[in-house]
Amino acid sequence: MKKILFRKLLRDYLSFFLIALLSSSVIIWVFQAVNFLDIMIEDGRDYIVYVNYSLLNFPKIISRLFPFVLFFSLFYVTIKYENNNELIIFWNFGVHKIELTNFIIKISIFLMIIQILLASIIVPKAQDKARNFLRTSNINFFENFIKPQKFNDTIKGVTIYSERKDADGKMYNLYLKKQNKDGFQITYAKEGMFKEFNKIPVLILFDGETITGGPSGITNFSFSKSDFPLNNFKTNSTTYIKTQEISSLHLYKCLSSIYFSNQKNPDAKIENCTLKNIKNIFKEVYKRFIIPFYIPLLSLIVLILILSSKENPEYYKYKIFTFVFGLFFIIFSETTIRLISEDLSKNILIVILPYISFLILYLFIFKNLKLKYL
Repeated sequence: MKKILFRKLLRDYLSFFLIALLSSSVIIWVFQAVNFLDIMIEDGRDYIVYVNYSLLNFPKIISRLFPFVLFFSLFYVTIKYENNNELIIFWNFGVHKIELTNFIIKISIFLMIIQILLASIIVPKAQDKARNFLRTSNINFFENFIKPQKFNDTIKGVTIYSERKDADGKMYNLYLKKQNKDGFQITYAKEGMFKEFNKIPVLILFDGETITGGPSGITNFSFSKSDFPLNNFKTNSTTYIKTQEISSLHLYKCLSSIYFSNQKNPDAKIENCTLKNIKNIFKEVYKRFIIPFYIPLLSLIVLILILSSKENPEYYKYKIFTFVFGLFFIIFSETTIRLISEDLSKNILIVILPYISFLILYLFIFKNLKLKYL
């Protein structure tokens, strides 16, 4: 009978958790996807890049919501069981409260492993692939990012300004500045419009003047028509690999090369593997492998509810305290990232905090249940 009860409890916990996690993640993803429209509109990317980039950010949303949704799910289902007198069935069939406690801990450890895999493997891989779409894609919709009466610098090294733009895409009173290491080029034109020749985007300018500055001096010439090819320019969007996009294996190799090989010569083959970036590397490792250990602690906090019952006049205060206590540790676990420093020894205390907190809370619950190990 105990197995049936625990199986039903597990099914209720996991079903509510998965539904809550997916639904909340989808809602946030939809709002975030709207913001990603800038990638397509302002940066001139096509729909394929936008869709892939948006979808690949979904694992990151799930990972960030995972601890809070899990805590809320356990909290809600436990209260529901208490209000429906379903927990009494457990006690009547000889299920000790410490058995329920250990059962919840086992579930939380399993979910913690899933969160570690999600945060350390799936999310970095998805983030890197999302960024790779920006690195390898071309700017296709040039006419989209040129907004009237605004200096547009989406293209690296080029600033374009247009006073007015009509429904046909023709622009009026244009200003273009191209900057490079040898000098600059400034172009004024009364009219301009985008055309494509052999899949090469070209900005055709009419009735203008170009001023060129370089080592040899400044020159200028007027034109009635001039072509401004845009095929060799890159976007200003961030395309380098961030620390959060580096695989966990490479982070491990980087730390090994710094602390176990030669501290003055980090692994140059790994991007961002430098002594200057060691703090960010520690933060990323902490976020992927240590913060998930707060999940068993959050699950244990929910079990404070079984120390009392709904017949207790103080039960409402128990619920408020438990929820606030859980929220505190969720916020605390995220804010501890800021405490990570470059010094490995100083980070040890922050790393062991979830273990110490879990042990203290478990002993507290065990003592209050007045049970003894057999």
